[in-house]
Amino acid sequence: MIKPILTAAFAGLLLVSGCQSRGKANDGPLVVQSVGASNPYLWRATLDTLSTLPLQSTDPIGGIISYDWKSFPDSPNERVKATVFILDSRLRADGVKVTVHRQVNTEGQWADAAADPETAIQLENKILERARLLRTSQIG
Repeated sequence: MIKPILTAAFAGLLLVSGCQSRGKANDGPLVVQSVGASNPYLWRATLDTLSTLPLQSTDPIGGIISYDWKSFPDSPNERVKATVFILDSRLRADGVKVTVHRQVNTEGQWADAAADPETAIQLENKILERARLLRTSQIG
């Protein structure tokens, strides 16, 4: 009875330790590289970049950060929300994907409206820029 349990525990330990191995010697400390399945620099950069939006939910293992609706004072009849997908455990340009949703208020009803696709690209670039700064500051 104990032998199958120990075998399963050992197999689980090997599986988990394999997920935390480093690909390169200059990737930084192991602890920094193993925050869930997401890249910790992209995760922190996303939270920093979109700090003005209210958080709805986070999943560090799945690499998903969902933000709730927010209206801004200069356009009170419009609101936006975003979802960020961190797609890689490495800091790569294609490691983050942002989707932006927009609604407009017409006669008291919120209705979906088209969001400028360039907005998502600009947010992705800002997140990547911030993540690189975070990584550089950790190394230096």
